[in-house]
Amino acid sequence: MAHYAKLGVGNIVEQVIVAEQDFIDTQEGTWFQTSYNTRGGEHTLGGTPLRKNFAGIGFKYDSIRDAFIPPQPYASWILNEDTCLWEAPVAYPDDGERYEWNEKNQTWDVVE
Repeated sequence: MAHYAKLGVGNIVEQVIVAEQDFIDTQEGTWFQTSYNTRGGEHTLGGTPLRKNFAGIGFKYDSIRDAFIPPQPYASWILNEDTCLWEAPVAYPDDGERYEWNEKNQTWDVVE
């Protein structure tokens, strides 16, 4: 069994299921296999990564990159072309605190 993502209008993922290829072959629509163990172009178990990221509902399939790209979380965030993940314009602090992104000020604010 494998995971498959069904694409809708604009190549947006509208469904992700676990199925056999024979079942997918009988379904209407456009389906692409996705790997639960793939994130940022890396396979977490040391295998071969598939389509940069595990697909989720609302992700977009980019046929040029052969990648599933999550929705952009904030207008200021930039797509990393290698990982196909969005990155803040300011690096996340590495001091052990918890932060949330403040889009208005373009800063990481401590979560109290």
